[in-house]
Amino acid sequence: MLKVENLKLGYDNVPVIFDVSLEVHEKEVVSIVGSNGAGKSTILRGLSGVIKPMAGTITFMGETINHVPAHRLVEMGMAHVPEGRQLFGKLSVRENLMLGAYVLKDEKTKKDCLEQVYDLFPRLKEREDQAAETFSGGEQQMLAIARGL
Repeated sequence: MLKVENLKLGYDNVPVIFDVSLEVHEKEVVSIVGSNGAGKSTILRGLSGVIKPMAGTITFMGETINHVPAHRLVEMGMAHVPEGRQLFGKLSVRENLMLGAYVLKDEKTKKDCLEQVYDLFPRLKEREDQAAETFSGGEQQMLAIARGL
């Protein structure tokens, strides 16, 4: 599903990640673990198209995505849920979730996806009309993850 080979990433032409390789198969969970400053977020930014690789190859669902823009990766089914939640605080749970579904054109598909998210996170269903800014930090993170799904 996702294959990364010899990935090199950096900022302002200064490399900070060298020769990262990994594979993620369908229905597999893979974690990137390390101390602060180890490069976990940089790797995720590279995989999700926020920063472009300096070298190496990223393949998602059989397609090389090194230079695919982040918005196109979302359309392909890849989402990045950054730390800091970045919710729309004045909007309700449901409104935040629907913003995450903007690439879905079919209303039935949107409704089905919303129900799947509510099945995973029933607390969000209970509070779907509540403003995101009124949630605790953990609840906001739950909403951010649900929006990514």
